[in-house]
Amino acid sequence: MGRHSLPDQYGAGGSDPRRRGLRRGARRRTVVIATALVLTVAGGTAAAVGGGLLSFGSSCQDDPVRLTLAASPDLAPALQTAAKQAREADLTSDGRCVAVTVSARESYAVADTLLAGKDPGAEVWVPDSELWLQRLTADGGAAAISTVGHVASTPVGVAMVPAAAKSLGWPRKTYSWLELAGARLRDDSLRLGAADPARSASGLLALTQLSTAAGAGEGGDTQAAAMMKALSQRVSASDGQVLETLPRDSSGTELGNPKRNQALVVSEQAAHMYNSGADGGSSLDFFYPKDGSPRLDYPYALLDQTGLTTDESRAAIRFMSYLGDARQRRLLERHGFRTSDDAAPPDVLVTRAGGSSAQPYAEPAGRPASAVAVQETLGVWTITVQSARITTVVDASASMAEPVPGTEQSRMDVTKASLLQALATFTADDEIGLWDFATELDGDKDYRVLVPTERLGDGNGGGAQRERLSTAFGDLEPVPDGATGLYDTTLAAYRAATDSYAKGRFNALVVLTDGRNEDPGSISRADLITRLERLTNPERPVPLIMIAVGPDADREEADRIARATGGSGHEVTDPSQIHSVILKAIVGAASPGAPSS
Repeated sequence: MGRHSLPDQYGAGGSDPRRRGLRRGARRRTVVIATALVLTVAGGTAAAVGGGLLSFGSSCQDDPVRLTLAASPDLAPALQTAAKQAREADLTSDGRCVAVTVSARESYAVADTLLAGKDPGAEVWVPDSELWLQRLTADGGAAAISTVGHVASTPVGVAMVPAAAKSLGWPRKTYSWLELAGARLRDDSLRLGAADPARSASGLLALTQLSTAAGAGEGGDTQAAAMMKALSQRVSASDGQVLETLPRDSSGTELGNPKRNQALVVSEQAAHMYNSGADGGSSLDFFYPKDGSPRLDYPYALLDQTGLTTDESRAAIRFMSYLGDARQRRLLERHGFRTSDDAAPPDVLVTRAGGSSAQPYAEPAGRPASAVAVQETLGVWTITVQSARITTVVDASASMAEPVPGTEQSRMDVTKASLLQALATFTADDEIGLWDFATELDGDKDYRVLVPTERLGDGNGGGAQRERLSTAFGDLEPVPDGATGLYDTTLAAYRAATDSYAKGRFNALVVLTDGRNEDPGSISRADLITRLERLTNPERPVPLIMIAVGPDADREEADRIARATGGSGHEVTDPSQIHSVILKAIVGAASPGAPSS
């Protein structure tokens, strides 16, 4: 926790009124999980109040410690009430009142601001999910955020208008995530909406659950892509906006309106608040999928990079402990949140959310999806929604015949398998092509086009484009005595990608290499970067994603070259990681402000 000492009796740090300037340019963050600190604060607060160590005199209002807290819009109203009650009760930290101002901010917007190295205008941040902190801390970096606990939680499920729920046999019949999505695919009249997974934690967590379940079965990748494609037609910009897509009433006109959704991926809390404000109108029934509901967990994070003083950090921790008081827990529950993941939810909470005892809502939360699974899901979503035009360029130099430690396969063997896995995540609408390269591979050229970049669903004489690519990936072989002709190949491939730019698609060039440039007759690296910069057009972006494979590749060089196009360089020690890295890079290139790997 560094300089975050405990308030009042928990520690006797001196006042530090100076504010440290924002460390601009820091693009990657590390989360410090202060478990011991949270336990100390929670355990000691009651004793401190009883012993009179926390002052409740009115004089503390003369010089309060002021904090701005940016909170997820669904949680902000409850925290605004809690902040008001704290001021009325003269909540203190080291004898000074704690004055907290709560502002509602979309979690993705705050994350984008922090990724850009800009001041978020708050000292404390409570997003709706740890996913946003994981995004900030990808690949490590300087410590700039401290998580000191979680404020509340709420499971994510599927809410439906009563007519749609009844058609599915609710509440007698239970469903898994995959079965609910399958019902949507079988029946076009069951319109399922969600918030954009690129901007919504609830949307992304549900989509990850779906993708994981679909991927476990035969043909699962294709099924997952089909579900994403169907869902992408009915996404809203935010969780709040998705609720506005429901029918305004239960009339046949509204229920039959193709612009209205009959089912939504939302949190239990969102359904609770919607039903609480229904005023006798049409409420929602809530499905808790039987294979587990992912949870929003509302981490309480101190934003160190804003220059928190000692007084501010201690006051922020004091307010966090205040939110654990019985009165504040009841306040959070009235707003539809759960305050304990261990205890069964209050019946009134489930009832108001539209749940039923026949649904498995009392089941313990499942294990959170791994960061890799979430990242891959977001990658597939990005290319599925936008449709992609991607040319893949693979190193065929002799070093690709080197064995991968711990396996009986060569670098090329593992690379081919990983590329075939990546190919399965693209849909028929995506355009994919393949080049390979080694010195003097095609006469004086270091490269050759194996499969032109075309739509996967198109047929071209010998078969569909997907089949041609699958065959070409499988036929890739290292060239005996071939060296790495990296620079000339990269320039030629990038020129071809920009010349064939497809409007309305995610355009990118992926170059995989296991070594540095070994062609003495090629252009220099400086000349390559200059020419790439000239070819780059912000109005027609084609980011270069360069992946350095194996111990001999140069990640730093890959990143320098790729950044000339607005792309990113990546490094993998195991070629089997290529699939995940490609998807991660696509997400980074498609998300403004995202850091490179």
